[in-house]
Amino acid sequence: MSIRKKILLYFSLIIPAITALAFVAVYLLFSEQREESFQMRQKDKISTTLEFLSDIKETDEDIIHAMDQININKLYNEKLLLFNKDKKLIYSNIVDIPVPVSKDILIHLNPKTKWIETKDGLYDVVGTYIKRKGRIYYGISKAYDDFGYSKLRFLRYVLLLTFIGITIVIVLVCFYISRKITNPLEEITAKISEYDFDAKLEPIPFVNTHDEIAVLANVFNELMVKMNEAFAFQKHAIHHISHELKTPIAILVSNFERIEKETDPEELKKLIQNQKEDTRSLSEIINSLLEIAKIETSTESITEKFRIDELIFDISDNLRNVYPNFVFSVDYEEPVNQNQLEVAGNARLIKAALSNLMENCIHYSSDEHAVIRISSRDKLEICFENKGKTLTKQEVNYLFKHFFRGKNSAGKKGFGLGLVFVNKIISMHGGSIIYETVPKRINRFKITLH
Repeated sequence: MSIRKKILLYFSLIIPAITALAFVAVYLLFSEQREESFQMRQKDKISTTLEFLSDIKETDEDIIHAMDQININKLYNEKLLLFNKDKKLIYSNIVDIPVPVSKDILIHLNPKTKWIETKDGLYDVVGTYIKRKGRIYYGISKAYDDFGYSKLRFLRYVLLLTFIGITIVIVLVCFYISRKITNPLEEITAKISEYDFDAKLEPIPFVNTHDEIAVLANVFNELMVKMNEAFAFQKHAIHHISHELKTPIAILVSNFERIEKETDPEELKKLIQNQKEDTRSLSEIINSLLEIAKIETSTESITEKFRIDELIFDISDNLRNVYPNFVFSVDYEEPVNQNQLEVAGNARLIKAALSNLMENCIHYSSDEHAVIRISSRDKLEICFENKGKTLTKQEVNYLFKHFFRGKNSAGKKGFGLGLVFVNKIISMHGGSIIYETVPKRINRFKITLH
C-alpha cells in the first residue's frame, strides 16, 4: 500500500472514530443528565402534591379533580400515587397509566431506603419515602419525559449530521494532505528510478524547506556524488588496470624467457633479482588497488589509537633492512604536544601510507637522506623532505591522479598508484596531503591530521 493511501486510510479511520466516541460520550452524558433532571422533577411533583393534600382539610372530589387538571400539563403522561404510612393508597391522579412495579417499590421503601428509581420502557419510575409533620407517606411517580426525549432526539440528529459532515471534510482534507506530502516523494522516486550513471551528474532540484523530504533529497544528492566518484573510479581503474597490468605481466614473462635461455651464472643471478623486483612491484600494485577498494566500500573501521611518531620509527627500522645506507632524520618542532601525537585511526592503513611516502623519499632522493618533521602546535603536521628532482607546477596538478608519473620518475620503477593510495587513506582519516617544492631542489609532502 502506498504512503498516500496509508495516510488517507489511517486519518480517515482514526479521526472519525475519535469524533464518534466523543459524540457518543456527549449523547450519553446528556441522556444521563436528562434522566436525573426529570426524576428530580418527579420527586418535586410528589412533594408538592403531598404538601397540597395535607393542607386541604376536606377531601372534596372537585378540588382533587381541579388539582389534577392544573398539574396534568406539568409532566406529560404521568401517573402519581400517594400512600399513607400503612402503604394504603390515599391519592391517585386521573391519568390511566398502569404502574406494575408499584408493589415492589412499596415493599423496598423504608426509612433506610428513601429513594428508588427504575425504568419501565421509556417511562421513568421513582419511589420516595417522605416524612411530613410527623406523618409518613410514600409516593410513586411514573411519567414520560416528552420534552427531554424530544431534545435528546434533536441532539442525536445534530450529532449524526455533524459526524457525517466532519467525516466528509476529514476525508477531503486527508486526501489533499496526502497528495501534498507524497507528491515530492513521488517526484524524487521518479527521478531516482530514471537516474543514469553514464550521464552527467545533475543533482535533484528541491526546495530547501528543512523538512524530511528536503533532507532526503539532499542526502540522495550527496550519495550520488559519492556514487559517481566510485563509479568513475571503477570505470577508470578497470580501463587502466587492464592496460597497465599487461606491461608488468609481459615483462615477467619476458624475464622468464630470458632466464631460460641464460647460461652465465652471474647474468642469471642478475635476471632473477630483476624478476624479484618486478614481481614485488606487481604485488604492490594489486595490494594498493585492493586497499583502495576497501576504503571505497568502507569496510575498514577506524577505532585504534596509536602514536604517529612510534609508527614512523617502526617503518624506518623496516626500511633500513632493505636500504641500509639510507638515513631518515626525525625532527620534532617545539613545543611537542604529546596528546596530539596520538592518532585515532586504522594503524595498518596509516602505516601503508607513511611507508609509501618514505619509500618515495628513498627512490627520489639524490643523497640517501630524508628529513621527517613533526609539528603538533595547533594540529598534527608531518613533513617528508628529500633532495632531488622536483615536479613542475603543471605536474603537481595531476600528482594524485591514477597512474600519473612525473618526469623525475623516468628510469624508476613504479606505476603511479602510490600517491593515489596515500591521498585516499589520509582523506578517509579526515586529513589532507599537499606537495610543495622548496628552494635548493627539495621535495616536500606535508600531511595534516585533525
